[in-house]
Amino acid sequence: MRPLSLALLGLCLFLVPFLLLRSHSFITIHDNLDTEIGSPYLLNKFRVVFDYRPAAVIPSIMNGLPRNALRSGLNPTVWLFGAFSPWAAYLVNQALVRLLGLLGMWALLRRRWLPGPRRRGLAAGLALAWATLPIYSIYGLTVLGQPALLLAVLRLREGRGRWWDWLLVASFPVWSFFVFVGPFLGGAMAGLALYDAWHGQRAAALRVGAATALLGLVYVVVEWPLFYSLLVAQQFVSHRVEHDLLRTVPRGLGAGLRSATNFLVLGQYHSSQFFRGAMALAVLAALAWAPGGWRAAARRLAPWLLGMVAVAVFCGFVLQGVALVQHRLPLLHAFNLTRLGFLLPLASFGVLALSLRLLPPRRHVAAGLLVAAQLAIGLLMNAEWTNNLRELAGRPKKHQPNYAAYVAKPLFDSIKTYLSKRTGGPPSSYRVGCLGFAPAVAQLNDFYTLDSNQNSYPLSYKHQFRPLIAGELAKDAALRTYFDAWANRCFFFSHELGRDFLVPATPVRTVQDWALDAAAFQHLGGRFIFSAARLAHPARSGLRFVADFTNPDAYWHIYVYEVAGPLR
Repeated sequence: MRPLSLALLGLCLFLVPFLLLRSHSFITIHDNLDTEIGSPYLLNKFRVVFDYRPAAVIPSIMNGLPRNALRSGLNPTVWLFGAFSPWAAYLVNQALVRLLGLLGMWALLRRRWLPGPRRRGLAAGLALAWATLPIYSIYGLTVLGQPALLLAVLRLREGRGRWWDWLLVASFPVWSFFVFVGPFLGGAMAGLALYDAWHGQRAAALRVGAATALLGLVYVVVEWPLFYSLLVAQQFVSHRVEHDLLRTVPRGLGAGLRSATNFLVLGQYHSSQFFRGAMALAVLAALAWAPGGWRAAARRLAPWLLGMVAVAVFCGFVLQGVALVQHRLPLLHAFNLTRLGFLLPLASFGVLALSLRLLPPRRHVAAGLLVAAQLAIGLLMNAEWTNNLRELAGRPKKHQPNYAAYVAKPLFDSIKTYLSKRTGGPPSSYRVGCLGFAPAVAQLNDFYTLDSNQNSYPLSYKHQFRPLIAGELAKDAALRTYFDAWANRCFFFSHELGRDFLVPATPVRTVQDWALDAAAFQHLGGRFIFSAARLAHPARSGLRFVADFTNPDAYWHIYVYEVAGPLR
C-alpha cells in the first residue's frame, strides 16, 4: 500500500471513535462547545446566514445580538450546520478539515520539504501527524490549511503556478478566520514580495504581490461586515473597547519570558497546543549526523529557529506593550497580536521536516522514530481523541462530559415542556439566565438567554447587564476584573462558584448567598434563572423556586427559579 494511502487509512482510524460515539463524542468545551458551536446553529435557525443588514439580529442571544457580530455566512462550516444537526455538523466539519489538512501537508512535504522516493514514508507520517493535531476544527482551515497556501504561494513565486494555485489562495480566506491569521499571513506574503523586489526579482515580487492582494480581497468579501464596521460605518460600539490589558495581562520580565517559553515549547491552545519535543530531538539529530557537519546543519536550521524564537518572544511580550498604548490606539482592541502564534505549528513542522531531510539515508530508523514521536505527541495531547477512547472503554474522564451529556437535550426538553404550561408561551416569550453552566447550553436547546459568551457584542448591553450581577462582582475582585476589564463571558456569576461553569449534577453544589438584582433582571426581560447549583436562599435574590429537573444521561441537575415580583 502506498504511503499516502496508509496516511489516509490512519486518519480514518483516528476518526473511528467519533463515528462510533456520534452524539456521545467528547467535543472540546472551552471556547468551543460553550461558545463557537452555537453560532452557526443559530445563524441557520433564524435564517440570517447571509443577512448582513444592520437590523438583522439573533433574538435568542442578549435580547437581540447583531447578526454581524457573528461569523461570515460564506464560511463552509456555517453551511454544514444548516445541513446537519450541531453534533453531526461538527464531526463532518472536523473530518473535512483534517482530510484537507493532510493532503495539503503531504503536497508541501513531497514537493518542497521532503522530496525524493526514499522519503515518502516520512512525508506520509508527518502529514498524518499534522492532520491529527489538537486543533479547534471549528475554525476550519485556519491552521491545517496553511501548508496548501504556502505551497501555492511558493509555486506562484517561482512562475510555476497554475490556475489551481490561484484558486487555493482565493479559497483560504473562505474557510479560515481573518482575525486569527489574516493580517499575519498577508504581512508575511507582502514581506516576501518586498524581499524579492529588493533583490531584483521583479517578476516574482509581482506574482507574490498579486497573490497577497487576492488573499486580502477575498478576506474583505468574506468578512465584509467586519471591514465595513472597522473602516466605514460602525454598526455598534463593541464591548471590546473596554478591554483593559493593564488589569488582565500579567506584567514584568518574568511573566513575559514564561509566556514566550510557552508559545515556543507548547504553543497556544487555540492554534494547536502540542509539545515540540520531537522537533527539538530532530534538530539535535541533524546537528549530530548531518553529512556536512553540525555547522552546515546549523546554517540551514538557524533562520527557522531564530524566526520561531522571535515570534514566541513577540507573542510573550506584545500584550504588555499594547497595554501601555491601548487607549491611544483603540483599533488594537479589534485584534489580538499574540495570534501571530498561529503560524508556529507550521513553522515547527517545517523545522522537523528540514531536520529529517538533513539526516543521511542510513539514519532512516531514527528519522522514522522521530516522525512516530511527533504523531504520538499530537495524539496524546488531543483531548478530543483521548477522551473518546476513554468513552469507548467505558471510563470517561470525570467532569469532561460528552456532547449529549453536556447539551442534555432530553433534560432541557422537559424544562421547555414544563415552562410552556406554566407561561402559556414558547421560549421566545420569556428570557432566562444561566448559573453554573454556559448559556450556550440553553441556546442550543432553543431558549432565549440574557447572558452569553461572545467575542464581540454591543458595549451598551454590557452596561445594561452589569447591574444584574453587581452584587456578586462587589464580593470578588477577581470576578470584577474579569467582567469589567474583559467581559467576553457576560455571565451570571457567583463568587461562591467562581469561574466554574461545569457544575455537575452530583455532588449537589449549594450557593448560600447569591446577590442578583431581580428588579434589573426583570427590567431587562428576564423571568427565569436556570441554575446548575441549588440556591439556599432564593428569596434573598428576589426569586422563588419553581422546580428542579434531572435526567440520568445529563451532566446537569437544573434548578429553575422565577422572579418573585409582579410580571410586567
